[in-house]
Amino acid sequence: MRILIAGASGFLGTRLVDRLASDGNQVTRLVRRPPRNADERQWNPSAAQLDPDLVAAADAVVNLAGAGVGDRRWNEEYRRLIRSSRVDSTTTLAITIAGLPAADRPRVLLNASAVGWYGNTGDRVVEEDAPAGEGFLADVCRVWEAATRPAEDAGVRVVRLRTGLPLHRDGGLLKPQLLPFKLGIAGRLGSGRQWLPWISLRDWLDAVVFLLGADEIAGPVNGAGPNPVTNAEFTRELARQLHRPAIIPIPGLALRVALGGFAQEALTSARVLPGVLAKAGFRWAHPDLPPALRAALTD
Repeated sequence: MRILIAGASGFLGTRLVDRLASDGNQVTRLVRRPPRNADERQWNPSAAQLDPDLVAAADAVVNLAGAGVGDRRWNEEYRRLIRSSRVDSTTTLAITIAGLPAADRPRVLLNASAVGWYGNTGDRVVEEDAPAGEGFLADVCRVWEAATRPAEDAGVRVVRLRTGLPLHRDGGLLKPQLLPFKLGIAGRLGSGRQWLPWISLRDWLDAVVFLLGADEIAGPVNGAGPNPVTNAEFTRELARQLHRPAIIPIPGLALRVALGGFAQEALTSARVLPGVLAKAGFRWAHPDLPPALRAALTD
């Protein structure tokens, strides 16, 4: 399969490129800077600049582009970047796809989204049919997903992958927590009662490959494991596997001082289940947290 990928330089994107290439696919990466390698092509989504021939040459397009939500303290400028980096890239791809002759359009656009769509669900279980919640990330997800509509209206299969919290020592949810845990100065966040929709890196990669080939699946898909846990449960299990105490809870006020606007999202509870993947027969390699964390810490 010929696959065009945006956002290939991030934590998930680099690993997805490796996985797709190892499976025998021909992968082309969209980059904003001048290309440095034979598999790179330049684009400028903030100016809606993309060579349509690149898209016409692809069987599938995967869009993971977007500024990291946990990479920096949030201020108004960074909030604008979080939103624009996602909406601009998605809009540019979707409009370019829609503008191609029908015979030249890729078969599928797999576009990133996030479980932030649901906002704070408390203890309520939600699947893909749940409406968007409230809050900054929910608003971002709403306009982010809406930006795929031109491709969908043109008859292209669009999958909106609402990714949860990927587990791997090199990124995602786990990386920033490892040092505090190893130093024994970590603990639950806030009350610890908030639900975490985690997913192992292997299962996320497997889900993307599965969805690219699942012609019958379109629309929102929750990229999460089947057994979410609370922050307190996650904290206890990570401490157990690292053989370290986790007895120092981090109050919500301290998080707000350290993280600014992102603190509210870090304390949000999202009890998200992957209904579409489960109904489609997807098989998780790590359906439960303990083996998923073992894999995340050693693979």
